[in-house]
Amino acid sequence: YADFNGDGYDDLAVASPYEKVGTDTDGGALAILWGSASGLTGKASDVPDPAVSAHDNWGLSLAAGDFDGDGKADLAVGNSSATLYVYKGGFSSSTGLPGGRYTVKPPIMPGSSDFPYGPEQLTAGDVNGDGRTDLVVDGFETQTDNGWNTNYWVPGTASGLSVAGVKTLKPGIVTGIGDINGDGYGDIVTGAGWDATSGDGRTIPDSANGGKVSITYGSASGPASTTGITQNTGNVPGSSEKGDAFGWDLDLGDINGDGYQDLVVSTPNEDLGSVTNAGMVTVLYGSASGINTSTGLQSFEQNTTGVPGTSEKSDLFGADVKLDDVNGDGRADLVIGSYEDGGDGAVTYLPSTGTKIGTTGARALSVTSVGVSTSGSAQFGALFAD
Repeated sequence: YADFNGDGYDDLAVASPYEKVGTDTDGGALAILWGSASGLTGKASDVPDPAVSAHDNWGLSLAAGDFDGDGKADLAVGNSSATLYVYKGGFSSSTGLPGGRYTVKPPIMPGSSDFPYGPEQLTAGDVNGDGRTDLVVDGFETQTDNGWNTNYWVPGTASGLSVAGVKTLKPGIVTGIGDINGDGYGDIVTGAGWDATSGDGRTIPDSANGGKVSITYGSASGPASTTGITQNTGNVPGSSEKGDAFGWDLDLGDINGDGYQDLVVSTPNEDLGSVTNAGMVTVLYGSASGINTSTGLQSFEQNTTGVPGTSEKSDLFGADVKLDDVNGDGRADLVIGSYEDGGDGAVTYLPSTGTKIGTTGARALSVTSVGVSTSGSAQFGALFAD
């Protein structure tokens, strides 16, 4: 989301990457829904695929930011290829046309041919502190050995995103950007929670050992030093076990209002006693020296006192997590998605006490409480907007 037409209200870019467009199965579609004083208006502008024959899954990944620093919102759009399309200078809500468009393609590692699935995620944030938005591309690549994925930092410049200054990052499939140590530079946090024993066999390092989170601290020259965190690091709750998926999802926000971004990490496949894949989430706090893995850490599961519900098999508590100020008190609260009730899903809210995440006032929203149909597998709460 961003204010794409400059009217002071945020608009929403929405993709349906598996949309059949004419005879093009999985061609994909993208639209911008316009915001107003009363919310989304119901009016939309189509953003057509400019290169239909070059790829599929138009809109597979999206990120908004001001990549050239001109004060207007830009939109980066991914697809099934390695080429990203960047719409610059905002969009006109009357014509739907952008100010301009260009393409950017991160480099391909030796032994790789292309992103066979397109970028997994696009994450926007200012890592080098120059006032322009940078882009982190999380993408699976085909390699000759084991299919590991490679992530890239693409800096924003006066002319937009530029691969001239691109830097390779630690692998992972989900990324957040925030200033953890309060030095004015955005820090890149990437989760490698992919379970190597499931899916189509694509793997990433450390996933077979329970998952890993990599924190790459920002600097004036972009990504700098990197540190890794697993459930065996310091006093991080739990222990690193194969298939736990620590780092499956993560988010950043200031829970205690101290000016340092804090971190929540999900472990949806965590076994709790004999209950398999019940799931848990871990909260770690930022400081001037970075993420604190020694003191103040918290973990929550549905058997935690005050957390609604009960830890049950395949709940996947932590399927998605979000730190955001839900009640307007200036502190980030924690919102957790799960696959409650056989995949119907639920959203759990845990508020900030002002100093940490608490359970007083916690609540859960089920599919029935919000009027979502339980037909099929709703997976309500499996994905939140960034």
